[in-house]
Amino acid sequence: MKEEDRHTGGLGEVLPPLSEHEARVEAYRCLFCFDAPCTQACPTHIDIPGFIKKIATGNLRGSARTIMEANILGATCARVCPVEELCEGACVLNAEHRPIMIGRLQRHATDHVFENGIRLFRPGSPTGRKVAVVGAGPAGLSCAAELARLGHAVTLYEKREMPGGLSTYGIIVLREPVEVALAEAEMIAELGVDIRTNSELGRDITLDSLREEYDAVFLGIGLGGSPDLGIPGEERVVDGLEWIERSKFEPEKMTVGNEVHVVGAGNTAIDAATIARRLGAERVTILYRRSEREMPAYRHEYEFARKEGIDFRFLTQPVEILLEDGRVTGIRCVRMRLGAPDASGRARPEPVPGSEFTLPADQVIKAIGQKKPALIEALGLATEKGFVRVDEDYRTSIAKVYAGGDCIRAKGAASTVMATQDGKLAARAIHQQLVAAAAAAE
Repeated sequence: MKEEDRHTGGLGEVLPPLSEHEARVEAYRCLFCFDAPCTQACPTHIDIPGFIKKIATGNLRGSARTIMEANILGATCARVCPVEELCEGACVLNAEHRPIMIGRLQRHATDHVFENGIRLFRPGSPTGRKVAVVGAGPAGLSCAAELARLGHAVTLYEKREMPGGLSTYGIIVLREPVEVALAEAEMIAELGVDIRTNSELGRDITLDSLREEYDAVFLGIGLGGSPDLGIPGEERVVDGLEWIERSKFEPEKMTVGNEVHVVGAGNTAIDAATIARRLGAERVTILYRRSEREMPAYRHEYEFARKEGIDFRFLTQPVEILLEDGRVTGIRCVRMRLGAPDASGRARPEPVPGSEFTLPADQVIKAIGQKKPALIEALGLATEKGFVRVDEDYRTSIAKVYAGGDCIRAKGAASTVMATQDGKLAARAIHQQLVAAAAAAE
């Protein structure tokens, strides 16, 4: 066990860093494909053969620059991207060999620049234009960095105490330590971005005031809190995102049950279950109302959870949390069967009459997704399926206001890398609009 794990109950990063020798050996395995499918599979289109070739020649600074030109949050994405589904999944070596460890090589290069205090980018020549960015998650940070590199004065407003969004608060340490997310935010601040924390839209600032003060506004406000289960006894259920946050900042203060049940089967549910297991729960079971085929978690995350000793009960719907003197003693469930597809295209789960049963439990955690933020409607933004509606240039229905990240993800899966790409592309669209406005004013 690594030294830091002794203080976190085994919650340190799962994958160790590659040594210099290991990285070079792995880099030499790359075929450096022309029109590489891995680059096409990356949402930010990093020149993957290019950065790997630089690692092979010992040019880690150049490798990191290649990565971060395309993805300023390359250190985070090297850890949290579902590479099995993206770049590594597209590697041509999958057919007969194992794919190149693209994520770990990316981490090797980006960690080098942060560990050595190397700054790859500088702010651009001042344009005299000001842009407000709301939300210091991946979309907001990426947008702010790109705008600063283009010479615009950027102020980034974040409602929480620290920047980074889910990278700071909602991704378990097994994948990404807090220090990585904060180091990236600090790098972006050094580009001249004014990061103002504890500044919440609707409480400390208003959209109207931002539109008056700034030439453009970008909203990277993410999603809201977890929805309710809507069952008796829910007041004793632990919120999955809050559970993960506590594991990052105060794991030594966490109380873990012996019989833990996690409701939901997405990646957050698996993360929450993993924390419970690693902090000492005797049995951890994930309950999901659909079948294994429909669960939203990535396949490799499911396999990881099984190796961790986490059980799964599919076609199971909790209907009541059983309490005794305010303590959880069990969870009453009903068996489900799959019916016709619902609006999501997945088979609709339906309860099987007379199939209720009870499971012993002393802790229940919910991880059933996030609600669309109520702020969207309060701002008067046009929506699509409850998300902010934007055009191909990330413009919202309100003039001068752009948006990106999870708050616009009406289609496709929400992820850090997609939010990062949104922020980058939105920044370029904002830049083009500001340049065109300046030219028209001359």
